[in-house]
Amino acid sequence: MEEIGGPSASLSNFRILYLITQMVGGAIIILVGSWIGVHLGGLAWTRYPSIQFNWHPLLMVIGMVFLYGNSILIYRGFRFARKKPLKIAHATIHALAFLLTVIALIAAFDSHNLARPRPIPNLYTLHSWVGLIAVILFGFQYLFGFVSYLYPQMKEPIKEMYMPIHIFFGLTGFVFAIVACLLGLLEKAIFSIPDYAQLSPPGVLVNTIGLLIIVFGGLVIYLATESSYKRQALPDDVILLTGGTSE
Repeated sequence: MEEIGGPSASLSNFRILYLITQMVGGAIIILVGSWIGVHLGGLAWTRYPSIQFNWHPLLMVIGMVFLYGNSILIYRGFRFARKKPLKIAHATIHALAFLLTVIALIAAFDSHNLARPRPIPNLYTLHSWVGLIAVILFGFQYLFGFVSYLYPQMKEPIKEMYMPIHIFFGLTGFVFAIVACLLGLLEKAIFSIPDYAQLSPPGVLVNTIGLLIIVFGGLVIYLATESSYKRQALPDDVILLTGGTSE
């Protein structure tokens, strides 16, 4: 196992950092849920548009940060699993993240369009522009990745040629998602926390969430790009339906 997966010390370091990444990601979701439940009025749908918006930060953090990051790391996190199940899991996690993102966007647009006494404009902030870029990159990545790596008739040279592009834009989309979340947290804090400048408890909570998102994003990028943590091809990878290029 050590010969296949890499040096023992390197794998040990990866496992520790991978565990820390999962703990930080879980803490982010818990803290965002606490922020929404304690300080923002909980969750609702179209009957209460201002509260409906709270689905947006919760689902975006789960989908475009936690699930997106874990989908990027799945090949390295489960390095001794066969390639085909990993590809299917990678695509499935991406699909779930995309579904949550769509619901989050619906919640945001509904909360603006149904606001009383007058609707709130859409897509005018830097957060919304960066977030839209992240979602578009994510969607195209999923489409092209699905066609390239889960379509049985796709030729192996095409897969190998597209892999660096797939990795680059996958990581780029993740970075855009992290930046969009940070901008969104700041925007929401400024709009919803009157005493934000006085380091009030909700303000400190929002800042803490932001710092943890930065830590999570940094860990994901490091674990995904550190060459010593790269998944090595298993002997039977090349005979699987979806090919033999390791991630």
